[in-house]
Amino acid sequence: MKLKHILSFLLHGKQRPVYAKITCIDSSNKLKGEKIVVTGGGRGLGASMAEKFVKEGAYVLIAGRNESVLKATADKIGCQYLTLDVSDVSAFDSFINKAEEMLGGITSLVNNAGISLHEKTFFDVTPDTFDAQVNTNMKGAFFLTQKVIKLWKEKNIKGEVLFISSETGDMMDFRPYGFTKVAVNSMVQGLAYLFAKDQIRINAVAPGVTISDMTGQRTDGNLYHKKNMLGRIYLPEEVAETACFLLSDAAGCISGQIITCNNAKSINARWK
Repeated sequence: MKLKHILSFLLHGKQRPVYAKITCIDSSNKLKGEKIVVTGGGRGLGASMAEKFVKEGAYVLIAGRNESVLKATADKIGCQYLTLDVSDVSAFDSFINKAEEMLGGITSLVNNAGISLHEKTFFDVTPDTFDAQVNTNMKGAFFLTQKVIKLWKEKNIKGEVLFISSETGDMMDFRPYGFTKVAVNSMVQGLAYLFAKDQIRINAVAPGVTISDMTGQRTDGNLYHKKNMLGRIYLPEEVAETACFLLSDAAGCISGQIITCNNAKSINARWK
């Protein structure tokens, strides 16, 4: 059984309604008993994923830099929270110990925290903007995953790691954000192969332009976006459905995959 949402919006400059049919699979406890940490979980896609995981029976802890935002989201969806700046690698040991204590263990890690500084040109990139994006999107995700997998191997836990990549990981770019997502895709495949025999699965979802603070897109009644294949912005709830499936036992044979959620936009078709 499926729950269907119908959202309507107007194309820029036209009064013609366009409909987006969003389907969310009814909750069936497919993540029952899972203990999931979601970085960048206070807003946007992170919050939508956390909410979906809770509805599917998981114990969830969201992490991020803004405690007031985390608390509001945690209260709303019924999960726990801890503050964490993923660019601060030195904080990971303490964070993991506390998260384990609060959840009673960790069985899944969702590396969602990320930033894009949207430099307009190649010459607007500075050492500071470069480092900020690399440290959050790539370095932080790498070392947090390293800590968690080491813990799992010591305790013989069969876990799942989900990275949030981006459609830019399939494309050329002149900005550090794009470079980090290419690296994330390589990391997913390399780590998945490395730890397959430990029954640790590692995958990624790579959304197109989705409503979030990072993209600057809002639910203001107009979801039009001419560069997306469907002519509209994607909703975080859509991507959360794919993320939930990848963490569930239903995806037990899937590892090392980057599931791009952009309706084939980044496919290199020869007739483009």
